[in-house]
Amino acid sequence: MQALKENVITMIKNMPQDVSIEDIMAELYFRYEVDQGIKQLDEGKGIPHEEIEKRMKKWLRK
Repeated sequence: MQALKENVITMIKNMPQDVSIEDIMAELYFRYEVDQGIKQLDEGKGIPHEEIEKRMKKWLRK
């Protein structure tokens, strides 16, 4: 947990001086979602590339 806290502190320190609470929250949410996606891929819960290609073809035909 300490590493997470340190990462968040570093993230905020690296943001511009005039950063808003909304900007901080948006960045935290973005990083959380990316981490969750990576975790799902590591657990084999991702969608195969071939399936994505099929879905994209359907969306682009419309």
